Amino acid sequence: MVLRRSPKSARPQRDRIIIGDSLEQLAKIPDASVDLVFADPPYNLQLDGELLRPNNTRVDGVDNDWDRFASFADYDAFCRTWLGECRRILKPDGAIWVIGSYHNVFRLGATMQDLGFWILNDVVWRKVNPMPNFRGRRFTNAHETLIWAARDQKSRYTFNYESLKAFNDDLQMRSDWLFPICSGPERLKDDDGRKAHPTQKPEALLNRVLLASSNVGDVVLDPFFGTGTTGAVAKRLGRSYIGIERDKDYAAAARERIAKVRQLPASALETQPSKRSEPRVPFGTIIELGILKPGSALFDPRRKIRAEVKADGTLSWQKSQGSIHRLGAHVQGKQACNGWTFWHFETGGKLKPIDELRERAKQQLGLARMPALIAAE
Repeated sequence: MVLRRSPKSARPQRDRIIIGDSLEQLAKIPDASVDLVFADPPYNLQLDGELLRPNNTRVDGVDNDWDRFASFADYDAFCRTWLGECRRILKPDGAIWVIGSYHNVFRLGATMQDLGFWILNDVVWRKVNPMPNFRGRRFTNAHETLIWAARDQKSRYTFNYESLKAFNDDLQMRSDWLFPICSGPERLKDDDGRKAHPTQKPEALLNRVLLASSNVGDVVLDPFFGTGTTGAVAKRLGRSYIGIERDKDYAAAARERIAKVRQLPASALETQPSKRSEPRVPFGTIIELGILKPGSALFDPRRKIRAEVKADGTLSWQKSQGSIHRLGAHVQGKQACNGWTFWHFETGGKLKPIDELRERAKQQLGLARMPALIAAE
């Protein structure tokens, strides 16, 4: 297939559903114009005949034409094309999430690495309520796998680490996620009361993906949009979306669904900043701004060690002198030390970490974090 690509200088129209073949429509999206991709591609389930329950009733599974490929080679060629297009349209610091099952996720992962994506994590979505294994010849398939990858090895991808840690009761978020499959009122139904889409993903899953790896105002692309879970969550979280879907009924259901979503207020969308992303303020700046004067005393948390601040930004203790980090490590007999949290200054008869002085410096320098704003297009 020969794909006609969009001009590099064009900008994609946001918050829209494009009806058409994903390969053809991806080729029309400009280079380096998308911040994040979430892809739930055909799994190529290789089903042979109907799947029946023990009572001989038919399982409402995936038997659609869009999930059928003549061979693994055909499926691989399809995936190389759409993944290659996604990499082209991602910004240099962009990232992609791809979800799959044992049928296809290993083929997807290899293709992604061949194309130059840099895999960051594989995340296991463990299902609370998986479909039983009716034939009783295999383990119950109780999970799906998500691959999270940066556009390339040098990408400065978004990861809202501090927010995810706070979200998880101040514990690092792990790569095994527990969610139920989409059911109840969230599951879209057609006019006959049947599933509108056989593989609708739960909004909770997309909520975590977007909170973790995107920012307010980012453009999120879903090349296999289905009934619009990505678009609904993106709109609620103040992100823009582009969805590609070839089935007009799915697209209509997605459009109706997203129209009912209300974006959260800007104040509710502020994320906890990562320490690594904050502007760097060296200890010497604290002295230059007069926040801490040369000759001042700093102490360890237990007030057993007293060091003197020097005009050049170093500290001295007994016959040793060095940076806040080097001297902090030396007095403890350690290889490394975070001087900002180890050294304390005295105020009002109490000791406080000098990290608080760094925050004062940021205020004076105009580097304090401003509230999150949603960019208007």
